[in-house]
Amino acid sequence: MSDVAQPNQEPRVKRGSWQRWLVIGAILATLFFWLSRPAAPDSTPPLNYTRFYELVEDGSVKSVLLRGDEIEGAFVKPIDIDGKPTERFRTRVPQQGDDELVPRLRKAKVPVQVEKAESGSLMWTMALGLLPWLMLIGLWFWMSNRARQAMMTDATGPIGRMMGNRARRFDPERDVRVRFSDVAGSTAAKRDLREVVDFLREPGRFESLGVKVPRGVLLIGPPGTGKTLLARAVAGEAGVTFFSATGSDFIELFVGVGASRVRQLFTECKQQAPVILFIDEIDAVGRARGTGLGGGHDEREQTLNQLLHEMDGFEPHDRVVVLAATNRPDVLDAALLRPGRFDRQVMIDKPAFEARVDILRVHTEGKPLAEDVDLESVARATPGFSGADLANIVNEAAIAAARRSGDRIQGMDFDSALDKVMLGDQRDLRLGDEERHRVAVHEAGHAVVASYTDYGNVPRRVSIIARGASLGSTQQRPEADRFVVARPELEAKLAILLGGQAAERLIFGDMSTGAEDDLRKATQIAQRMVSSYGMSEKIGPVYHDLHEEHPFLGRRMASDGGVSDATTRVVESETRRLLLEARERADALLEAHRDKLDALVSALLAEETLEQDALDDLLGTHDVPHERPRAAQLFHASSHSHRH
Repeated sequence: MSDVAQPNQEPRVKRGSWQRWLVIGAILATLFFWLSRPAAPDSTPPLNYTRFYELVEDGSVKSVLLRGDEIEGAFVKPIDIDGKPTERFRTRVPQQGDDELVPRLRKAKVPVQVEKAESGSLMWTMALGLLPWLMLIGLWFWMSNRARQAMMTDATGPIGRMMGNRARRFDPERDVRVRFSDVAGSTAAKRDLREVVDFLREPGRFESLGVKVPRGVLLIGPPGTGKTLLARAVAGEAGVTFFSATGSDFIELFVGVGASRVRQLFTECKQQAPVILFIDEIDAVGRARGTGLGGGHDEREQTLNQLLHEMDGFEPHDRVVVLAATNRPDVLDAALLRPGRFDRQVMIDKPAFEARVDILRVHTEGKPLAEDVDLESVARATPGFSGADLANIVNEAAIAAARRSGDRIQGMDFDSALDKVMLGDQRDLRLGDEERHRVAVHEAGHAVVASYTDYGNVPRRVSIIARGASLGSTQQRPEADRFVVARPELEAKLAILLGGQAAERLIFGDMSTGAEDDLRKATQIAQRMVSSYGMSEKIGPVYHDLHEEHPFLGRRMASDGGVSDATTRVVESETRRLLLEARERADALLEAHRDKLDALVSALLAEETLEQDALDDLLGTHDVPHERPRAAQLFHASSHSHRH
């Protein structure tokens, strides 16, 4: 197992081997071109046979050489042939032969020399032409055999490294310096992983009690939550060698290569135990078998079978722990998740408020922050953000400070970063007065409904400045994380989403295309309320996955546990009912607070962006608690924007 990247390690290849092959190839190429080069053209001009007879009778022929059916000779003096004087000639006897040729030459007293024709010249020429090709074909078979042997037995040569595994090896002293203290948040995950560290450090303490330490630990969490960082921290805490690979590293076009890479990787790990082997995106190789077109013989399934065998073949003294990461545990093969392979599953959720504050402190460490920067405020404004998202916020804030040539990162830089990440870049888009008025009405409708509906979050900012794909936005920043959402909160969310279109119908008497994104989000929420959350009396407490399909066979039939057409029609009817009821609530709220709606529209046309204090003054929401439950938490991590 040789192609594992090791820092400061020379490849174990025989010195001068590639130069030797280069010389052999050059010799073969030279021999091929020399043997296959065209013969030099004969400079002796051909002579017509009839003309040859005439010259013999005239006494102009000096001598003749007979070689089979070919005749070569010389003239007494140069003769003009095809406009060129020449002393020699060549011609050929007709196929039927000429019995009078020799008597005529004797009569003319022309010296005649006879040579035997080379009967094997044609075969020799063909053999010389085929020889280079036969040599190249033989060389190809020889090298193919060597490559196959290298792949199966020896991975130290260049071919073995090409066909071997592609995992990277990190030295515990030089390359793995991450510790649990460097990983903010993920408290529960770090607690579970500390047991793995203790086993690698003190295996005897566990073995004396008969403890079976997990052979595999599966890290499950959304993208950007720090699964890879946690795996490196485990290796850093334990002080052991760390191998890193991805699921796609094992998959190759040729069947059998992936299984060979798995064998080589585990052989290397066992030789260098104690070892932590980290496989990122394991769903690339560990998907459930039996769903592909290749049956049980395609490359991915053979690779998975080999991985299952290697993990199940560990001995207790191997001290090899496999860490794997995925954000799609639902697609993994059941055999991969059973006890004895991945015994433990560690959930890594998106960070809560306190964890987000810690993550922001880690990423702002060493950066010049102004006194007005409040990391807790940034953390409150980013529920549902992963660690990678928060790192991006900090980086965008630093970019905003550099763009204005500032020497410190200020609070407005973080505000700009939040707007950029949540809504997109500001667009240089000039709307007409009518379109601008309609956008202001639409966003004001969202803000008024959000302010006066029960279970709604008071808006923090309303803007009619185009950003990203939105012509305007209404932002609601909750003060607390929410993990369970009640039905009244979902109904409030539906009313808020439909508030923009309701305001357009109230003021203009018609509707526009600006509610497309609102309708899409509202329909998704209402459909999940009916089919997934059991919030419909007609459907009852039943879960239906309307989007569950086989990757190749399409949607499952009702007889196979799928959703019937009749049930689908009921779900659609109930979804439409919830949306119509939400629109009626939005209409009622806007009619009851029409004066607030008109005032907010006028202020938006004048100012374009209104912050929370100005909104509280216009809408009279100073006494409304800003920490009301947020219905959008389950579906949209940050603020929501509306496309027009």
